[in-house]
Amino acid sequence: MTEDNKPFVKIIIAAHKKYQMPQDPMYLPVHVGAAGKLGKDGQPLDIGYVKDNTGQNISDKNSEFSELTGLYWAWKNVDAANLGLAHYRRHFSFRKKSSNPFENVLTSKEASRLLHQYKVIVPKKRNYVIETLYSHYAHTHYAEHLDITRKIIAQKYPDYVQDFDQVMEHREGYMFNMFIMRRDLVDAYCQWLFDILFELEKQIGPKTAKMDNFQKRLYGRVSEIAFNVWLRHEVRTGVLKASDIKEVRCIYMEPIDWGRKIASFIKAKFFGQKYDKSF
Repeated sequence: MTEDNKPFVKIIIAAHKKYQMPQDPMYLPVHVGAAGKLGKDGQPLDIGYVKDNTGQNISDKNSEFSELTGLYWAWKNVDAANLGLAHYRRHFSFRKKSSNPFENVLTSKEASRLLHQYKVIVPKKRNYVIETLYSHYAHTHYAEHLDITRKIIAQKYPDYVQDFDQVMEHREGYMFNMFIMRRDLVDAYCQWLFDILFELEKQIGPKTAKMDNFQKRLYGRVSEIAFNVWLRHEVRTGVLKASDIKEVRCIYMEPIDWGRKIASFIKAKFFGQKYDKSF
């Protein structure tokens, strides 16, 4: 705990179903997209986690904003010196201790040590090798999403445009909307991010009716790239130093079907077949 009795670090775990969770009290499982969800008895679905439709929230946007409804809820309702986001199937891991992935999940002691040395903790970058972040998004989703996002940034936050353009040319980036950051940085990031996404929603919203359920989750995907834009800008302008940022492993709690993942990647890049599911 900090001197004013607020938690030093709280990491929400975005989940839409019951799942094994780390027992460390630093973690707070959050039922994302809880708004309107009913159980078999016809009553509001209760999977035993805090619901993202309490307090200030955008829970009803979950089908398009994905885990960001959890991030918004945490931003508005969780009081902690440092705040983070992980997923029920993806977690931060500082070191490997055993073959059981849950025994390798970042602990509060490890997080505390890191956050006394760094201001931002992120998962190691994902490298797309033969794709830029822009081309990969364009092949697997729709380039228009990023093009409109750039126009919005140019209107609302013109100093970020050069960072946006640079990030689009990168072949690697921080993905999954995962991070742990000091509270003031979370406030600044979320204010910037949701201002952009809500405007993007106004401009793209009507078109989502023609998208399948997978492609509708575009705001959560745009934000993955937008986080890299925001972080680059903070370093470029001196708000953060590169040495303030610490990369740690991201571990998966379930096996990844790499064959199917690679096949889908090739189909998207060379044959124009958009992704229709997560891998």
